[in-house]
Amino acid sequence: MNIDDYVVEKAKRASTAARILSNMGTEDKNRALFSMAKQVKKNKDDILEANKLDLENAKKSGKNNAFIDRLSLDEKRINSMAEGLEKVASLPDPIGEGVKMWKRPNDLRIEKVRVPLGTIGIIYEARPNVTVDASALCLKSGNSVILRGGKEAINSNSAIYNIINRAAVDAGFPEGSMEFIDITERKAVEIMMKLNRYIDVLIPRGGKGLINSVAENSTVPVIKTGAGNCHVYVDADADLDMAEKIVVNAKTQRPAVCNAMETLLVHKDAAEKFLPHLGDTLRRLNVEIRGCRRTQKLIPNIKLATEEDYEEEFLDLILAVKVVDSVDEAIDHIYKYGTKHSEAIITNNYTSSQKFLREVDAAAVYVNASTRFTDGGEFGFGAEIGISTQKLHARGPMGLNELTTTKYMVYGKGQIRK
Repeated sequence: MNIDDYVVEKAKRASTAARILSNMGTEDKNRALFSMAKQVKKNKDDILEANKLDLENAKKSGKNNAFIDRLSLDEKRINSMAEGLEKVASLPDPIGEGVKMWKRPNDLRIEKVRVPLGTIGIIYEARPNVTVDASALCLKSGNSVILRGGKEAINSNSAIYNIINRAAVDAGFPEGSMEFIDITERKAVEIMMKLNRYIDVLIPRGGKGLINSVAENSTVPVIKTGAGNCHVYVDADADLDMAEKIVVNAKTQRPAVCNAMETLLVHKDAAEKFLPHLGDTLRRLNVEIRGCRRTQKLIPNIKLATEEDYEEEFLDLILAVKVVDSVDEAIDHIYKYGTKHSEAIITNNYTSSQKFLREVDAAAVYVNASTRFTDGGEFGFGAEIGISTQKLHARGPMGLNELTTTKYMVYGKGQIRK
């Protein structure tokens, strides 16, 4: 079978399964998700062995530390994937939920209810956990899913898929509920992007290149999970001890993910007290600092930040720093360089905090908290299918509700339109 026929056949099966899934009861879906979680835990040695092969290949090909971190699995991360399945199972089922109901003067009763999107294609790179998270959310929300991971994680993704798919089918999900494309050639993605007849939406997860390529070339509707050039702004009225803890967390807790801070903005009135001590702290944590000329005077022996540094999503222990004269200048900088992902202000000034919340255009805006909280699990969604930085049809961490659409159910008594 050639690549075209292979991908189309999988899409057909997923589309057929979606019809059955849309009518499955909550108890049946939850039972299957708990079974999937049990099998992930039971077969973690097989998953780790497959991941070991991917890691060896990645290191041989010279992948950087950030890439290796995203690709790596250990017992803790595997347990976290299983727990994600259990959390999604414990969440309310959105399907059939009545969003709104009203009656018209002609006595028509109209109800707006949640329904599945249909068949969702997930195109992702070196994050094996996406195989589990995406499957859990799609199945609980009544959607079938087509998974196409990157070649660097092919062994890990295959092992995980085989385990959870077998568990799901054994627990009552129809064949085709989850389809996995194990062809790593780019042509498989190109075919998926044109299968409007069978695929209802595509969600790309990965680097800027992948996301832009899918968004620009797909005829299937796309939900963009954008890159994260995230900022933390330390205001003149910030608690500097709190600010340092938040900055360190946002940059170093897991630098290779999209909600990590990439640029630090500091008000000129706080910079002299804040930056020298912060610079020493970050150096001890192996963070490379690239700052503006005012920052260079306060943190010696750092590189001068370039325009490209302020635009960059480093996904590494590298931080761009700029001293600004006002909250307005900080907001202007974020508008110019931000990716509408996650932005934070550290301040005890209510007026400044409200101005920042109101004027910054991003999926998540924080006051006195780390950008690292932009995550489906942290928001109480159980897991996430991605973090959308667009405004249609979803924005921010995407959980169960974001994988639904609505339809109108209209009840009449013989009315006709005049």
